[in-house]
Amino acid sequence: MKTTKILGAIASICLLAACTQETSSETATTQAANDPTASVAEASAEVPDAVKGASIAIVQNTGQGDYFQQYLNGTRQQAAALGLELSVYDAQGDNSTQASQLDQAIASGAKGIIVRHGFADTLCPGVNKAIKQGITVVAYDVEIQQCAPKAIQTQQSDKLMASLVLDLMKKEVATGSEVGYVNVAGIAPLDRRDAVWREYVKENDWKEKFKTGKYTASTATDSAPMVDNALKANPGVTGIYAPYDELTKATLTALQQNPNLKDKVYVYGADISTADIALMIEEGSPWRATGATDPNAIGAAVVRTLALQLAGELKETKVEFPPILITQDYLRENKITNMDQLREKNDKLNISDVSSADWIPAVTF
Repeated sequence: MKTTKILGAIASICLLAACTQETSSETATTQAANDPTASVAEASAEVPDAVKGASIAIVQNTGQGDYFQQYLNGTRQQAAALGLELSVYDAQGDNSTQASQLDQAIASGAKGIIVRHGFADTLCPGVNKAIKQGITVVAYDVEIQQCAPKAIQTQQSDKLMASLVLDLMKKEVATGSEVGYVNVAGIAPLDRRDAVWREYVKENDWKEKFKTGKYTASTATDSAPMVDNALKANPGVTGIYAPYDELTKATLTALQQNPNLKDKVYVYGADISTADIALMIEEGSPWRATGATDPNAIGAAVVRTLALQLAGELKETKVEFPPILITQDYLRENKITNMDQLREKNDKLNISDVSSADWIPAVTF
C-alpha cells in the first residue's frame, strides 16, 4: 500500500479553555517528541459525503501529560488525513468546564464529537443532548453507555494492560510482601485497572500499605508529595503499582526523596512516551515495566471510529485497543531510547487496521 507523509495537522483547530483559533493549511508544524510525523495510506475509494469536510470536535478532560499530548496528535493527524475540520476543547481537569465545553461543541454545529475522559455523571446529559440532535458521539475512556446507550464506547483493553504488568510484578515481588498503590478512583480506565489490581493483591497475599494519588491538570506534580508521605510512613514496601504514567512519574519523584529506599522498591506502571522511556532506562531506575498502547495510534483510531459511524458503517458499539507489555529489560537490551525506535521494533503498536475502510487514509506512526 502506498503511503505519503504528512507533518502535523492540516485541520482547523480551536484549543478551548480560553479559545484561540489555530489554522494550518499544508504548513509543516514543529515536531516535538510527542508529535511524530505520520505515514498516511492512500485510500482506494472516495470518502462518503457524510464524512467529507465534516466539522468534528474533541472535548477532553485535560490535555496535560505525555499520554494526552500524544493522543491529541494522533487525533489531529487522522482528522487532517480525512479532511475533517477539528475543534479541540480542553477543560484542564475541571469537570464542570468539560460539561460546559460539551455544550459549546454541540452549539458549534459539529457533526461528530469525541468525549475523552471525564465523569459519566458530568457528561451524560450533554452526550444525550448531542445524540438527540443527531450528532454522533464517541466516548474514549468514559463509562457512559449505561446512561447514554447510543454513544459509541472506545477504550484500551485495561484488564489486559493491568494483567500484563502485574504478571511480571508477581514474579519480582514476593508473595506476602508489603506493597504500595498509586491510583485515583472515578476515572474509567483507572477503575478498570483497579479491579485487576484487587485480584492480584488477594491472590499474592500482598499487604497494601497505602493507596494515594490525585488526578489533576498536573497529576505528576500534585501526586508526588502524597506518595513521598506514604513512603516515609511505610518504608517496608518493595513494590508499587501506579497504573497511569503521570502517577508513575510521581512515584519515581517521591522515591528520589527517599534515598533509603534506593534499589529496594520496584515500580510498575502504565502508558508509554519518549519521556517515559528515558525514565525507565535511566541507570538505577526502579520502573520495571509498563503496559501500553501508542497514544498517537489510539487518537487516530478513535477518529476513524467516529468517521465510520458518521458514514453509517460502524458495525459495533464498543471498540477496544490491545496493549502490549514493555519492560525495562526489553528497552535496554534493544537500545530503545524513544517512541520512534519502539514503534520500529514492535509493530504491535501499529493499529491502523482497527476501524478501517477502503475510503479511510489510515494514519500510521
